[in-house]
Amino acid sequence: MAEQRDSRLSRREAKDLDIEIGFLEGLVRRDPAYVEALELLGDHYTLRGRARESLTIDERLRSLRPDDPNVRFNLACSLALSGNPESACTELEQALALGFRDFRMLQRDPDLAAARKHPAFKRVREKVKALKAEMS
Repeated sequence: MAEQRDSRLSRREAKDLDIEIGFLEGLVRRDPAYVEALELLGDHYTLRGRARESLTIDERLRSLRPDDPNVRFNLACSLALSGNPESACTELEQALALGFRDFRMLQRDPDLAAARKHPAFKRVREKVKALKAEMS
């Protein structure tokens, strides 16, 4: 999926994104706990098809903010893109337990395509169903 996104970038967009990545990498080297810079860097790596680097960033964010449901969701996306859909599903379950409630995103985010095809995603669907029932 990330490669498809990367190929949809114009040369100018790719160049601008690479400049931003270089800048963010510098910020993170100076301050390894700069969460906002890490979040942007992870997103930019994903846009450039650099799933492994994005995964590394998301794992670092999980250690900095273990109770942040959005961090867990983004980590799930990186895991799915990196070929680990079962672990992605586990992180999605954790994101839901921590309060993630963007159920539409769970069904539509292209980064989670591999996870949605994995048998472990059934557990995620069951948790979403239970949460929806609780909310109504």
